[in-house]
Amino acid sequence: MARIAADGRPRSRAYLLLARVSNLPTVWSNVLAGALGASAALGVPLDRGAAAWIAVAASLFYTGGMFLNDACDARFDSAARPERPIPRGEVGRGEAIAVGGVLLLLGEALLWPSTEALLLGAVLAAAIVFYDVSHKGNRFAPVVMGACRGLVYLVAAAASGAVSGAVVGGAVLMTAYVAGLTVVAKRAGANARWLVPLLIAAISLVDAAFILFVAPGAPTLALLAAVGFPLTLGLQRWVPGD
Repeated sequence: MARIAADGRPRSRAYLLLARVSNLPTVWSNVLAGALGASAALGVPLDRGAAAWIAVAASLFYTGGMFLNDACDARFDSAARPERPIPRGEVGRGEAIAVGGVLLLLGEALLWPSTEALLLGAVLAAAIVFYDVSHKGNRFAPVVMGACRGLVYLVAAAASGAVSGAVVGGAVLMTAYVAGLTVVAKRAGANARWLVPLLIAAISLVDAAFILFVAPGAPTLALLAAVGFPLTLGLQRWVPGD
């Protein structure tokens, strides 16, 4: 039986909120874009099984980072966002740190045996931790946040066999998009409730456009990436992604 908080919210719900699972479709479309960029450069078909495995690893990186983000923001959230699981006492800060750290390690382990993917995964994990620890008051935080998404492209491509120039370009584009999204989110004010979820979900549309650029003969895969847009918006109605 699921553990129930004093106000009736299941503990499993608290974990889903901490992990921000509604945004995972955008992580999967990032992986698809990076992996397809690699296969296009190599001139081979996309290894869908490998791409799915990389998507699992990237999901662990993302959710681990989200747990650590709430742990680092616990003091701020206690005043500004008391509805979050840690201020509500549903999950302890130390527990969130432990879970987040384990998830990052598992994500890194799944990148074996690609040495290049492991190295880029370590850089991704370091960027995630750096962002979580320092983003409050750090003027470069939006760029770091964007770089975390750009690195997903590079990790996926490395694990798929080739970090091509096109993939690097896609990573830079994604970095810029997410950095811009982060700046807009901070300045959106009352509009943040509808604008931020929309911009987050649109990450998948950027991925779809990149796929069409590097693999114009794969419109079905571009469409698959684009499905992340409505899927993310739908899931955000169940688990808020901000």
